[in-house]
Amino acid sequence: MDCLFCKISAKEIPATVVFENERLVAFEDIHPQAPTHVQIIPRKHVATTLDLTAEDRSMVGEIFEVAAGIARDRGFAEDGFRLVVNTNPAAGQTVYHLHLHLLGGRSFGWPPG
Repeated sequence: MDCLFCKISAKEIPATVVFENERLVAFEDIHPQAPTHVQIIPRKHVATTLDLTAEDRSMVGEIFEVAAGIARDRGFAEDGFRLVVNTNPAAGQTVYHLHLHLLGGRSFGWPPG
């Protein structure tokens, strides 16, 4: 499989990792859209949200817990932050490995774009 995020998870491609455990990896986005822009991914390859199964429920919950923890650690949790998951081309997904964008450290408008 030629998946960029699988390669980052396997440490075949370098990344600035800010969190990792046996199920997840979180790393700095290389084209940040906010002062904090972290990608949180499962080590398990899941192409899109449409490929999630019942056995992935706890992993998805853990992704959100990790995002909240990073926001708290970086000091912007109380001010607010944005979590984004893009699914398929019309939503802007370019890497087909499930990932949650954690964006924080500035104000965001609505609608997002």
